[in-house]
Amino acid sequence: MERAVELAMRGLGHTRPNPVVGAVVVKGGKIIGEGWHKKAGGDHAEVAAIKNALRRGGRNGTTGTDGTGNRFLKGATIYVTLEPCSKPGRVGACTDAIIAAEISRVVYAIPDPNPKNRGKAKRALSKAGVKCERFKGDAEVLQLADDLICDFRKHVLTGLPYVTVKIAMSLDGKICDDSGNAKWISSAGSRRATGGKLREIHDAIMVGAETVRKDNPSLLSHGKRNDDLIRVVVSKSGKLPKNAKVFIDGAPNKTLVFDDAKKALVELGKMGIVSVLCEGGLALARSLAEAGLVDEWLTVLAPVVIGSRSIVRSIRGAFNESESCFMHGDGFIATDFGD
Repeated sequence: MERAVELAMRGLGHTRPNPVVGAVVVKGGKIIGEGWHKKAGGDHAEVAAIKNALRRGGRNGTTGTDGTGNRFLKGATIYVTLEPCSKPGRVGACTDAIIAAEISRVVYAIPDPNPKNRGKAKRALSKAGVKCERFKGDAEVLQLADDLICDFRKHVLTGLPYVTVKIAMSLDGKICDDSGNAKWISSAGSRRATGGKLREIHDAIMVGAETVRKDNPSLLSHGKRNDDLIRVVVSKSGKLPKNAKVFIDGAPNKTLVFDDAKKALVELGKMGIVSVLCEGGLALARSLAEAGLVDEWLTVLAPVVIGSRSIVRSIRGAFNESESCFMHGDGFIATDFGD
């Protein structure tokens, strides 16, 4: 199951409106097939793992046989991070694929969060003679599997995306200097660890109008490219620079503009967006918090004191202070969850 969780993580930021799922096929105490859900409309994790097992074993088709009647997957167990789907959608039901492959046992980590579907997989599989049970192993692995679908769970139950707000601030609690400049409080290393990586695994990134006007960010991933990421700007007036990077950089990533943050989340939810990263600024973060729409807070605390100076002078001072016990960006990342 731990390996299935690792595989599921590869789909983060690419499967909307579906959840990320990983699957591993085991027979005779050995892994013989692996798979994960890569994109909505593509193979679900279970089907991908079954196909992978058959390819590894030199078999053809998805029925579990090699064409001579040899039931290659009979007696195998498939470990899945989420309860298999039991009804066809854009692709066939995973329970049907498991039954057709003649897999003998299914172990899943997390029940389907949709009350209408929860438990249906076990009923369908048991009817076909396939054992189906909840994972009872390592609690930490189980928690990781549960964390993987926190955004999908919220979307299923509320229709809204899961919202993470990321803020970088100085030791004296400032996220910008007296001139409103917020670029950059955190170090390049911190930005790679948060803004870069986080943009790879979210469906959408949201900022306020002032962030676009003053910082002119691309809002694209700093590391691994994510063409599925949608850029969102909240502007009451709708007056934004026409030459802003988010509009003219030629990236395949869409840029959407809304006049209200709550309205934006409602519309994004209707579009199937299940996770949103809010990166700036304070007014946007405050409006989301006051509306009770923040699910997770991520704060990067930089070891600098801005005071009334500009950010550039504050950061330069931190770099030049040879006796300082901190280097800029060597702070910590603290995570807290909203109610």
